[in-house]
Amino acid sequence: MGTMELESLGTFLKSRRDRTTPERIGLRTFGVTRRVPGLRREELAQLAGVSAGYYTRLEQDQAGTVSAQVIDAIARVLQLDPAETAHLHNLAGQPGVARLVRAEPEQPHPRVLTLLSSLGDTMPAVVLGRRGDVLAWNHAGHALVGEHLDFTAPGDPARRPSVPRLFFLDPLARDLYRNWDELARVHVGYLRLTAGRYPTDARLAELIGELAMRSTTFATLWAGAEVADCTVGPMDLRHPTVGRVDVDYQVWLQPDSPDHRLEVYTARDESSADALRLLTTGSSRTRERPAMVDSETPEGTHP
Repeated sequence: MGTMELESLGTFLKSRRDRTTPERIGLRTFGVTRRVPGLRREELAQLAGVSAGYYTRLEQDQAGTVSAQVIDAIARVLQLDPAETAHLHNLAGQPGVARLVRAEPEQPHPRVLTLLSSLGDTMPAVVLGRRGDVLAWNHAGHALVGEHLDFTAPGDPARRPSVPRLFFLDPLARDLYRNWDELARVHVGYLRLTAGRYPTDARLAELIGELAMRSTTFATLWAGAEVADCTVGPMDLRHPTVGRVDVDYQVWLQPDSPDHRLEVYTARDESSADALRLLTTGSSRTRERPAMVDSETPEGTHP
């Protein structure tokens, strides 16, 4: 599989300038015919308080170090949301030429695993790594979102489930989500935000390249350059065992390992609560400690 060239500051700036119309930001053009729907470079530069030449160099990735004040000014003109603004700052802090680095397999912090274990199987939960790999889950979390997968798979980096791969490449996983289209946009937006935070992550670049080549839907969404943080939202399921389940996911960030997220699922209505109780009752019959990473397991690759 190929490696995707990760986004630069200039590429992202141009995508946001192209989508920002003068009308959207209250800029009066007095009926002047425009060749492009978005802002001109000169207009954005003037509104952000920088010279047109300097802004042009920004879009060409030739401006060198960029101050936080300039980035904030441009973000205000483009009316970027907090996730987009954070992404802009991340891109501005990247080195000119990023050399990709292949990191060691991720391991969840012991305190995260202790927290996961304390939930037992009364509440579905999954620990996710920076690229969306499942690092650990309890039985209820496995039963809710990965019933067709091996429960022990997170313990082996060679078999560890990848949520983005499942989401875009596994038909069974796709059938699980009734609001798949909404969640797909969130997944892609979060991958873009992560790519801005970790521009030298070779595994992340390979994941994005693989998804772009194997899924036309992913490629289309990625080309849209949307950015999103993944913290809380609805997840509407068509579960093969218990039928319709509507839950909210909420992410608990880990101070000791900020790359990792503990994602917990709570029922949105009584019928969904009943369905979760059925799942947790079934999973408790084979209760054991959550599947987790084995630090002695050798590195591997996804099939």
